[in-house]
Amino acid sequence: MLTRDIDAFFTFARTCVPDSPACAKAVYLVTPEAFSLAAESAQDNVYMDMQQPVRADLALLQHRDLVRSISMDMPAIAFPGRRETPDAVFPNNVFATVSNKVILGHMRHPVRQAEADRKDIIGFFVDVLNYQLVDLREQPGICELTGSLIIDRARNIAYCGLSERCDETGAQAMVDAFGLKACLMFDLAPGEYHTNVVLTILASRGAIIAPDGFADKRVSDAIARFYAPNAIVLSVVEKNAFAANAIALSEEDVWMSQRAADSLSAMNRKMLQQAGFSIRAVDLSELEKAGGSLRCCVGEIF
Repeated sequence: MLTRDIDAFFTFARTCVPDSPACAKAVYLVTPEAFSLAAESAQDNVYMDMQQPVRADLALLQHRDLVRSISMDMPAIAFPGRRETPDAVFPNNVFATVSNKVILGHMRHPVRQAEADRKDIIGFFVDVLNYQLVDLREQPGICELTGSLIIDRARNIAYCGLSERCDETGAQAMVDAFGLKACLMFDLAPGEYHTNVVLTILASRGAIIAPDGFADKRVSDAIARFYAPNAIVLSVVEKNAFAANAIALSEEDVWMSQRAADSLSAMNRKMLQQAGFSIRAVDLSELEKAGGSLRCCVGEIF
């Protein structure tokens, strides 16, 4: 089911009993070698400012700290960045996994399309893990994978925000590739480029939602009701600090950038705690200049 019908989607979603792992078994990242900002990406990413000076050395140090921190809890594989793709630090838009399958997204911008040619990353999944390759690059729809598609893994349902980075054809291609039971499709607010900066699902039992990122507030309200009482609703300030660009890497921990964690209101911190989550924060201030944050840096292996 791929639908814009809010009532039909949630009527079906309430019948979906969680029966799959809610969190990844391992993660992969791409290090920011020769880190810089890509003008192509800035065309439709309002979180980027091409006038900001960028320190490649600091970006690399912050990323190393992220990999090191995550690796204390679970396997974390870091692939080296490439000089020809200097802002390729957000692999979750390009590569995604579901059980025994690796999916390649159809990126909008040529500078991001080049990332999908990484033979080492593809080879790791196909030749080492024996995953089946599903390549969406040749189908006509734009679909930037888990940048645009937020998946409730335990229920195998998802939320897809449309923008320049994902169209309806691409949304259908992702529903088929991931084998989703159902997907709610909706428009992001003007200026928003990826769903994962306005929504995250926390281990299939909670959500962080930024209503201002949705063109139709009824969608964000319905998602909040579905995950109540563990629905953390963000202010614009919290959204702009990337507080929704978070990820639950276990049933107990939500990872986000230090900037995002610092932006959270006392009430939202308390709600996360009541939902059974501890906040794990890493300073990614230099990497965030590229228009994404911690969740964008982390690819999940299911």
